[in-house]
Amino acid sequence: MASGLVTLGIDLGTTSVKVALLEAAPGHPSGFVVLASCARASRAEAESEAAGPQGREQDVSRIIQALNECLAALPQQQLRKVRAIGVSGQMHGVVFWKTGQGCVWTEGEAAPVFKPRAVSYLVTWQDGRCSSEFLASLPQPESHLSVATGFGCATIFWLLKNSPDFLKSYDAAGTIQDYVVAMLCGLPRPLMSDQNAASWGYFNTQGQSWNLEILRVSGFPVHMLPNIAEPGSVAGRTFHSWFEIPKGTQVGVAMGDLQASVYSCMGKRTDAVLNISTSVQLAASMPSGFQPVQIPDPAAPVAYFPYFDRTYLGVAASLNGGNVLATFVHMLVQWMADLGLEVEESTVYSRMIQAAAQQRDTCLNITPTVLGERHLPDQLASVTRISSSDLSLGHVTRALCRGIVQNLHSMLPVQQLKEWGIERVMGSGSALSRNEVLKQEVQRAFPLPMSFGQDVDAAVGAALVMLQRSLHQKES
Repeated sequence: MASGLVTLGIDLGTTSVKVALLEAAPGHPSGFVVLASCARASRAEAESEAAGPQGREQDVSRIIQALNECLAALPQQQLRKVRAIGVSGQMHGVVFWKTGQGCVWTEGEAAPVFKPRAVSYLVTWQDGRCSSEFLASLPQPESHLSVATGFGCATIFWLLKNSPDFLKSYDAAGTIQDYVVAMLCGLPRPLMSDQNAASWGYFNTQGQSWNLEILRVSGFPVHMLPNIAEPGSVAGRTFHSWFEIPKGTQVGVAMGDLQASVYSCMGKRTDAVLNISTSVQLAASMPSGFQPVQIPDPAAPVAYFPYFDRTYLGVAASLNGGNVLATFVHMLVQWMADLGLEVEESTVYSRMIQAAAQQRDTCLNITPTVLGERHLPDQLASVTRISSSDLSLGHVTRALCRGIVQNLHSMLPVQQLKEWGIERVMGSGSALSRNEVLKQEVQRAFPLPMSFGQDVDAAVGAALVMLQRSLHQKES
């Protein structure tokens, strides 16, 4: 492995933008070192005129401003060494622009930057304008993934029906990460990976193609759909120097943030990645040759997403994770306030974890699904097997942590992981890293070798994909 090769990773998230500089390091266990990284809150939320309170839109110029601030904060002499740029970002969303007029390059105070020009707001994955009635009126996709509100194609159908004139102002569309790649390379037409295309809906992953016939019959503006290319393959080269990054630097086709995050800490194909932050994701690389059943099943707890090299990720995504513990802490603090006592949430959190750590077992049973699940939207939480001996804070916190992990295990059991050839679980995420009890419960439910403290980081994942592709090109 050649040392000295440097790549830049960019992740355009829902609330923040992050960049990371990676260098190949042959002697290092992971094969790379992070030279520098920077994150900035994008603060891009914008009012949606068309969709009202259900709409979730973001101002693209604010996202790009956060990106430029991140790049300005990196060591400029390192940016001169960048050989390739990988970009990932929030999936499902859609932004529109006018070909050839999507941005304007200006010599910034210190460096050349691009600023959005004829570009719409980004309608994000959190957008709720498509009601279940509206979704039911749409044609059935020819895909293994169903279509939900916030998915690019559903949003375009909604605009077609409710704001047809809006669409006439634009002739190109993509995710926010596809837009950035198109602007950096000056692409006449955006390119999109199957990872992002599948997240829009109406895309057949087996045939690697949009459902063009189904969409055409419904009057969908198919001319706006991007061309499909492999994630991380070369989309083009920077047609302008950008900060200190030289003109002519390779830029990869944009990836999904889920795939880039998993890639950042899946050391081997036989690793599963468990992330417990606000919500929970357990992802595993499917055996080679696996193909999902081509009929969408909204009630299935595991979804299959395109990964790299035409493989799939099996993902169980639970809506109930660290947010459930936060709700419990908030409830305790509220009860205390009602009793005339004041206590900090952070104090309650650390005390309850301590109490549960000393209470190794409990008969109390908590189903923690206060937010329901995507495959069981109407499910609520419940507490059963309550006895007078199991009412201490330690018992309840232990049962709550166990319930969060058991809920995930009911979606994707350890037996299933073993059948897929998984040999180790890589644990990550803020809720897991600072909660010893949650770690114990993960080890109890998933008795496989564990490694904790791997941080999932989509910017690092995006840079790593490009680093490994560049090294591969060098060798071949």
